Amino acid sequence: MNADVESGNGGAAVSDVIVVGGGVIGLTTAMVLAERGDRVRVWSAAPAAATTSAVAGALWWPYRIEPQDKVGDWSLTSLRWYEELAARPRETGVRLVEGMHRGERLAGLGPWAGQLKDVVETADGLRCRLPLIDMPAHLAWLEERVRAAGGSVERRDATSFAEPAAEAATVVNCTGLGARELVPDAGMRPVRGQLVLVENPGIEEWFTEADPASSETTYFFPQPGRLVLGGTAGTDDWSTVPDPRTAREIVARCARVRPEIARARVLGHRVGLRPARDAGVRIEAGPLPGGGRLVHNYGHGGAGVTVALGCAQAAAQLVG
Repeated sequence: MNADVESGNGGAAVSDVIVVGGGVIGLTTAMVLAERGDRVRVWSAAPAAATTSAVAGALWWPYRIEPQDKVGDWSLTSLRWYEELAARPRETGVRLVEGMHRGERLAGLGPWAGQLKDVVETADGLRCRLPLIDMPAHLAWLEERVRAAGGSVERRDATSFAEPAAEAATVVNCTGLGARELVPDAGMRPVRGQLVLVENPGIEEWFTEADPASSETTYFFPQPGRLVLGGTAGTDDWSTVPDPRTAREIVARCARVRPEIARARVLGHRVGLRPARDAGVRIEAGPLPGGGRLVHNYGHGGAGVTVALGCAQAAAQLVG
């Protein structure tokens, strides 16, 4: 059953689709649907700036995400889009930035790596020019784009799919970790990431290095007004409280790469729970209770921003 709602452009509209979840996956999916002509509402329990997506670093790279046979196409679709958005960085929050993936080799990556431009393999790893996304700015831009296409973004929670199903013929589930209870899907689990924000001492390139023997990674991303330091990947850790010892260890690891980081003033701390799924990303459709269609688009782990547009387009195809 459809319901009259107020659209983002101030007029009355009837909902064709309600997207539940207002992070990067939900907003990108809503944008795709709205811009093709669907009447879309986004239900989000929290402002975009308070979602897990807002905590992300956020460098384009297929990190901690499955299934690999689909991730490549989703990632490359999103990459090409971000490359276009980087022409308007102040508006979109997307820039193309040089950096180093220390220890990486092209041969160790999937077929998607052969499609990358501006990649040089060195003795230390891969030098790349990749999209680096300022997530608070990008999420705000996505919201505005949804509204400009006639959609709306509402502060509203859903405790079951029956609630949005009462107001739209199709519901798209982009709830991330929330799908654990909402679906319910016991295969959803958090992978905790902690970050430290410091004043940038003049670093212009990003850097990443993963330790395959531990849950620790070392990375820093220059973002407007700050340098983002990371990180951790604690599976099944639900704590969203920054740990002071972990923060000190993050700063120390980054300072071993760039010593000036040790003297940088700390601006703040962030913790995000990556929405990992044992079986990988779920994009599929099924019936809603009482009729209608339910489309799932969740379980993107640590790479939601990397696959956002590709997954949004795949979900939109299932909406019909």
